[in-house]
Amino acid sequence: MIAIPSVSVTYAQDGTSTRPNDLGMRPMQERAYQKRGEQYLLIKSPPASGKSRALMFIALDKLTHQKLKQAIIVVPEKAIGASFHDEPLTKFGFWADWQVEPRWNLCNAPGNDGGKVEAVKTFIESEAKVLVCTHATFRFAVDKFGVEMLDDRLIAVDEFHHVSSNPDNKLGDHIRQLMTRDKTHIVAMTGSYFRGDAEAVLHPEDEAKFHTVTYTYYEQLNGYEYLKQLDIGYYFYSGNYTDEIMQVLNPNEKTILHIPNVNSRESTKDKIREVEHIIEALGEWQGIEPNTGFQQVKTAEGKILKIADLVDDDPSKRDQVAAALKDPSQKNNRHYVDIIIALGMAKEGFDWIWCEHALTIGYRSSLTEIVQIIGRATRDAPGKTRARFTNLIAEPDASEMMVTEAVNDTIKAIAASLLMEQVLAPRFEFKPKRPDNQPTPGFEYGDSGYDPTRCNVGVNPETGQIELEIKGLAVPKSPEASRICREDLTELVTAFVQDKPTIERGLFDEELVPEELTQLRMGKIIKDKFPNLDEGDREAVRQHAIAALNLVQQAKKTLNEGDGVATKNTDLIDGVRQFALSVTELDIDLIDRINPFGEAYAILAKSMSEERLKLVAEAIAAKRTKLTPGEAKDLAIRAFRFKKERGRLPSASSQDAWERRMAEGATAFVRFKDEGYYD
Repeated sequence: MIAIPSVSVTYAQDGTSTRPNDLGMRPMQERAYQKRGEQYLLIKSPPASGKSRALMFIALDKLTHQKLKQAIIVVPEKAIGASFHDEPLTKFGFWADWQVEPRWNLCNAPGNDGGKVEAVKTFIESEAKVLVCTHATFRFAVDKFGVEMLDDRLIAVDEFHHVSSNPDNKLGDHIRQLMTRDKTHIVAMTGSYFRGDAEAVLHPEDEAKFHTVTYTYYEQLNGYEYLKQLDIGYYFYSGNYTDEIMQVLNPNEKTILHIPNVNSRESTKDKIREVEHIIEALGEWQGIEPNTGFQQVKTAEGKILKIADLVDDDPSKRDQVAAALKDPSQKNNRHYVDIIIALGMAKEGFDWIWCEHALTIGYRSSLTEIVQIIGRATRDAPGKTRARFTNLIAEPDASEMMVTEAVNDTIKAIAASLLMEQVLAPRFEFKPKRPDNQPTPGFEYGDSGYDPTRCNVGVNPETGQIELEIKGLAVPKSPEASRICREDLTELVTAFVQDKPTIERGLFDEELVPEELTQLRMGKIIKDKFPNLDEGDREAVRQHAIAALNLVQQAKKTLNEGDGVATKNTDLIDGVRQFALSVTELDIDLIDRINPFGEAYAILAKSMSEERLKLVAEAIAAKRTKLTPGEAKDLAIRAFRFKKERGRLPSASSQDAWERRMAEGATAFVRFKDEGYYD
């Protein structure tokens, strides 16, 4: 097994992030409450930092002092609705308690969304103040009754990264409608302000309307009372992961173990047997605890482990285990359960404060999912001084240099996520095949290089762009169509695969997408999205979009299916390109050294300290800056004065906009100076 890499982050442990003020607010909540008067508020803050309670403080102020009629809290899953149960806030110093009448927490209500949609209308017409419902119920209600019913109300959207700038994202479309109407207050909350796919959460012009409160992972963990250290490690194996699992699974650590998706390379295709194998590897099975449904296993040392199996296909068994894990009376009982084994559950919004180890089997291409899983282990709890995230991955079929670069980019993506930065996917670029074609500067075309006699696939390692030559490809004529082909293809592909008629017609059959779908449905999507394009340009855009779709499908087919067997395992390398637009542009080396490891090697990362995270933040800010060299120099001078007066440089994460501007200018000045602008 190859360990790649182990990132250790050590924190000051000063207790500030959990220490309340006179109103019972922790630092993040106080920071958000200071912005309570804003109509549009975006809270970017890690799991366990207290976003739910921050919303309670803000919503109570808006209902009482800002004269809003009602507050509607929208959550992605019914289980997360429990985060907004009654809270006695006056007990801790606030001027009112948070109360939700039981009938208006629709996450607890039985039945389907149809009845709950009508309940939303009944609530709107009532004198009640707070409603909690799922994203789905909210979407259906707005579709049925219109956004006008939400005038003069607060809409709070939890896990806001479910919103997308794609016009076919219903929740995102409703948010845009509300903002256009401008008669509703919106509080958006998320622990990962990126989706892990090609979509931005908000268009820049919409995001600019929000006042943002950012509280980073580092601030959160640095202020914990107990948790001192977070370790992030990548381990490569060959063969079946079940044969290697005990090298990374410590029975003495409270662990959430996510087994791989059944369609992934790492899966054995028998998820039930995988769970059985893990339980057998842990020790001797002792039976099932009747009250909880937990499996009981005796280890070689004689310890009895209690294991919650959330993979079992039997709904009655799985539901009993899930209900037992939610038992509020056991929340503070460290010995209640030891290991949770899950497949798609126990990720977003799942709260088990005692979790010390989040162990994930199989490569995860979604950075959102990675961050959510890391968040399961980063709760503060008595006696819990260390937490870790481990990803156990099939060994890549790639050179040492490629793996090293991919690992470095992956760590940069995680570092960006710790700083609450959004990371987006690469762009596709296609050009018609002609005999006189030349290689595009900056693109790499594989070991054999560029060959004008064949179609070529190239990748720009600096930007993550993917270029493909296609015989007979239509060329866009207008500047707008050319821009769409450069910048919006991934958005069109996403719209296509989310299109209901497309899905119903068998998009995910083993065969390629039927020609009728690619012509009619994609053509309609492009016509609806870009009505001003003429017929020729629409056809050119359609061909480029279908090329992007087929490239993705064929790559997935080649990598994951082959001729019934797995071929090359390059998921880690290819998946990094989902982060490429942001992280590969960051000139930061987070690899410390490469050491021999058995017959292979281990890549060891530099410690991701506060100072290194600060450098990452400055590098991201430098890439995004729109300052001229002259403006940067002026701001750098002001930053120098700031340092003389206060004894420190301006901070890029300051809550003061002018201080952030000076920090941006100072960073840009250094970059411009290195590039010779001031010589």
